[in-house]
Amino acid sequence: MPTWTLTSLLLPLRYTWKISRNASDAKTNLIVRVADAQGSGTGEAAPNIRYGETPESLQAEFEQLQAAGLSQCATLPELTDFLATHPPAHALRFALESAWVHWEASRQQQSVAQWLGLEPPVRPVPTAMTLPIMEPGEVADFVREQHLDRFPLLKIKVNREGAADLLREVTRLLPGRSLLIDGNEAWPDADSLLQSWETIRALPGLQVRLLEQPLPAARADDYRHLKGRLGTPVFADESVTDEADFADIARQFDGVNMKLMKAGGYLNGLRILRETRRHGLQTMLGCMVETSLGIWSALQVSSLADVCDLDGFLVVRNEPFGLVQETQGHLVARQGHQG
Repeated sequence: MPTWTLTSLLLPLRYTWKISRNASDAKTNLIVRVADAQGSGTGEAAPNIRYGETPESLQAEFEQLQAAGLSQCATLPELTDFLATHPPAHALRFALESAWVHWEASRQQQSVAQWLGLEPPVRPVPTAMTLPIMEPGEVADFVREQHLDRFPLLKIKVNREGAADLLREVTRLLPGRSLLIDGNEAWPDADSLLQSWETIRALPGLQVRLLEQPLPAARADDYRHLKGRLGTPVFADESVTDEADFADIARQFDGVNMKLMKAGGYLNGLRILRETRRHGLQTMLGCMVETSLGIWSALQVSSLADVCDLDGFLVVRNEPFGLVQETQGHLVARQGHQG
């Protein structure tokens, strides 16, 4: 039977990571490893406070899973059934399942994408790079220090109060740059967003690729009211849960941002991407603040994504694994690595 271990990993960040709901200068992620005499696989968990996940709670869940018989699972279906009976937080579930998939693919001498039945990731994969919430006067130095001009696609984190001023400064510095605007549920309702959007859409040089989750997930009626009224695609993030009705998601949104950490595994992530496409929606592949292990995992399913936002490892100071390289806003996964 396999042996499971979990290791805590403190990740100092290159700058303050501020979004509409919180800010931090460091993250603590967890690395899960499954091994036997023939080999091993590793997976990453990036806890997200939006879903009530903390490093401590995931550590406690892992210990509970160990006590409940995690090491008795001998196949992926057995692991899947076990995790359905003892459901952990999604980030931990992804770490466990991805570690197993990486281990299984290695034992079968297949790439992870091949094992999942996917086309190999396009090399290189273009990614957005994120500018966190900051004062407009800080943007010029940040753009220069982080060399953001090398990215053809930028993601801008905004809140309701400062969105227009922040976007005005970004477009002044980088006019015509394609932007993903991420509200992280910052606007309370459709009317408040429509008022802000009139100011935002009039900014000179603004080119918006998409607007991501501007209202709380609970505001489904507001999203239906907004559908087609903003002149830019609106993508769901927090609105997509395991129980999501994709026919209804299609009535609210133009696309879906799938994050493997939030999906809780490759298998559910692939289900979400395929359901998204089946309902005529655009697909986006996102991430949390992760090491290159988590980003390497996401790249294995990138053939199903129309847009990739996989910059989480670039936020980490002294990233520890070196499994993904970025050049001019494009990502290449290290060859031969199986997780």
